[in-house]
Amino acid sequence: MSASGSTSASGAGGLRRPGTMRGKLKAPKRYGLDVAPAEMWSRLANAIGQIQGHNVSSLSYEEHYRYAYNLVLFKEGSMLYDGVRRQVEAHLNKQCVDYLVPAFPPGGLASLPSDIVLPRNLPTGAASASTSKQPNLKGKGKANEPIVLSDDDDEPRSAARATVSGSEPASSMAVGSASGGDRTDAASRSQSAERLLKAMKQVWDDHCACMGKLRDVLKYVDRVYVPENNVLPIWDLGLELFRDTVILSKKHPIGMHLFSALLTQIQLERQGQLINRSSVKANTDMLASLTQPRPGVPIAGRPTVYKHTFEPAFLATSAEFYKNEAARLLDSSDARAYLRHAEKRFIEEEGRVAVFLAATTDAELRQILERHLLSTHLKTILEMPGSGLHNMLENHLKDDLRRLYKLFSRIKGDGPQQLKAGLKSFITKKGADINAGVVAVTQGAASGTAAAAPASSPQATLALRWVEDVLAFKTKFDDILRTSFDDDKGVEAVLNEAFESFINVNNRAPEFISLFIDENLKKGLKGKTEEEVEDTLNRTIVVFRFLHEKDVFERYYKAHLSKRLLQNRSVSDDAERGMMAKLKIECGHQYVQKLQGMLNDVKVSEETGNAFSEHLRKTNRPMPFDLSVSVLTSTYWPISGQVQPCTMSPAMLSARQAYENFYQSRHSGRVLSWHPNLGSADVRVQFKSRRHELNVSTYALVVLSLFESTGSEESLSYSTIKGETGMPENDLKRTLQSLACAKYKILLKEPKGRDVGEGDRFTFNEGFSCPLARIKIATIAAGLESDAERRETVEKIEEERKLAVEACVVRVMKDRKTSTHNDLVNEVIRQLGSRFQPLPAMVKKRIESLIDREYLERREGERGVYDYVA
Repeated sequence: MSASGSTSASGAGGLRRPGTMRGKLKAPKRYGLDVAPAEMWSRLANAIGQIQGHNVSSLSYEEHYRYAYNLVLFKEGSMLYDGVRRQVEAHLNKQCVDYLVPAFPPGGLASLPSDIVLPRNLPTGAASASTSKQPNLKGKGKANEPIVLSDDDDEPRSAARATVSGSEPASSMAVGSASGGDRTDAASRSQSAERLLKAMKQVWDDHCACMGKLRDVLKYVDRVYVPENNVLPIWDLGLELFRDTVILSKKHPIGMHLFSALLTQIQLERQGQLINRSSVKANTDMLASLTQPRPGVPIAGRPTVYKHTFEPAFLATSAEFYKNEAARLLDSSDARAYLRHAEKRFIEEEGRVAVFLAATTDAELRQILERHLLSTHLKTILEMPGSGLHNMLENHLKDDLRRLYKLFSRIKGDGPQQLKAGLKSFITKKGADINAGVVAVTQGAASGTAAAAPASSPQATLALRWVEDVLAFKTKFDDILRTSFDDDKGVEAVLNEAFESFINVNNRAPEFISLFIDENLKKGLKGKTEEEVEDTLNRTIVVFRFLHEKDVFERYYKAHLSKRLLQNRSVSDDAERGMMAKLKIECGHQYVQKLQGMLNDVKVSEETGNAFSEHLRKTNRPMPFDLSVSVLTSTYWPISGQVQPCTMSPAMLSARQAYENFYQSRHSGRVLSWHPNLGSADVRVQFKSRRHELNVSTYALVVLSLFESTGSEESLSYSTIKGETGMPENDLKRTLQSLACAKYKILLKEPKGRDVGEGDRFTFNEGFSCPLARIKIATIAAGLESDAERRETVEKIEEERKLAVEACVVRVMKDRKTSTHNDLVNEVIRQLGSRFQPLPAMVKKRIESLIDREYLERREGERGVYDYVA
């Protein structure tokens, strides 16, 4: 065929076009039919054959475009369109025979692997049916009656819905004989699949190249004939012919082998084999370019072959694979290894979607992995002995915990819920162990006499250990929450709930926490810097936040604070005020008002003491000893209103009177009540070996002063000391124990022993020796309360709570004037929640008490409504 005019190549092997075409394509001049329509078609058909044979160097684009133009113009478009269809179809059939059928695996359909699920809507091929085994079908289809897509099938069946629900796909079939996949090793299977995929890519690329050139030649057909006759454009016609002639060929089982090759390659890659991903991508892209037949539906609205046919089969195969893999791994590996493998699988499948699968596959593929690897095995994974959640938490395996959290978070609802339940179970169990190890010992000790062990006793040490264990446990979970659980608020709430639960099971938790803070705020704390103490107190506040009975804590904290201040043991005023600032943030100003008052009393007392010393200097009235007095506001301090009796020495009485006179001169009308049981003294004592400075209680000073006038061998009986001092019996016994039965024996007791009896006698120990110049003689005091003391404390707290509830009820009613019973009870519980949690029954009783005292009244006819009585 000759070419006319000057031409420029459109590409390697492309048709030559006259000149350079710009803008819209202009119709050629109308010529008469110098060439008959049949001849024109014959020449076009020959040119199409040359294009399909990649022999286009001698073809003229203008000439053949004119042939197509004239055929359409003179009403021969149908001959042209149908002829193109037949010629393209014939070429595709030849391509199938020449390239695709030879690439089939040697065993035909019988060699298809058994570990994949293929769509049932693929024909098995008439030619193949007579020469090879038919695949085993799952469902009602017969092997010798292949199911073929029909143009009038509006809803072709697929595996998609069955895959999503987890059941076996209703329209899928498992292919291959039982031994087909077993006879062929992975390498040969991969090579066989690769051969077919490469052949299919070659045929597809060839078809697209040919159809691109045909579309250029037949542009006028697309512009005029196609819209007038409502037929497919030339390019879309080529796609439809490729789908029906190649993928859904009724002559050869090409589609069956193609889908088998794709799924086989993916399965082999999952098993660790290397595959040619580009071949897989080329074929999945090809399937995504082809649409399903839908008469009357525009091509843009039709599902692709990928979505309709391949994707359901891929998802069904994936579901079966991961279902079997999960069962196998759960039997053979531990939880940590299983989670690592599951995480790896998610990453791998995300990579496959990114490289050679369509984006539409991502969501459903993730659902399959989540269902078969995780959601059906959540409890099994968490409870695996020796490697489950409890083991990870016990050994602080942060990376494994983070992996567990990330994977379980994929399972919306059930995953996080079971993880939280497991966390709560672990904390509750470990918390019970912490409580059991400490509370049993402290309760056993507290059930004894009121003269309990000192703060350094094993019982008090265990109480401190309880707080340290709780703090360490909480710190551990704070770290896990931050590093493994991304500070998840839902997880944090569950952790806090679990800690709150086990901490409040220990009814002595308020006392323990107060004792722990007391130890950290005392002078002389060794082994910790100020920064470490501050950090410890900050963490203690977190535990304090979990307490239900914060009013009980306040009572103990007030007692411990008073001892620190009165014994000058507080590390610093700034540290005390810093701790109060933390408590104020948690519970409000009213909670720390009395505590701050105690600090202010100490500060004012120090200023008054300085003024008293200056007064003595100016009046030239020297004292036999230095006197420091702490003036305490009775409503702030945890002191009894009843003054403890004590007969002091004349020198002490003289000093007391001098201070009292000075104080009255500055504050007329105030009455001072002296509490010697709260005081202390520094006294220098000369022993045979050397002089020592003893720090003792005021009671101990009174007792020691009795021995000033006794001889070295003279002893005093218990009854004599009791009569001379006038001290309460319990206080006297504890004082004598500290002087005669403790580490530093300033007095000698007969008979020897740790208990003081009424028949005992005491002698000053002149032979006492100690390498220390300054010695602190601590009074034997209870580090923890005895049962009797605790009962007394509980009774006092209950009375205080009654008053607090009544005050809150009055405040609420004064503001509202009227309220229903339920609203009033709920509001009172809410307002008092920062101090303690009153029971509704308690609030109800206090309301009734207020009604009896005419603070409130019930509304007539509405017993559930209260009115405030002004």
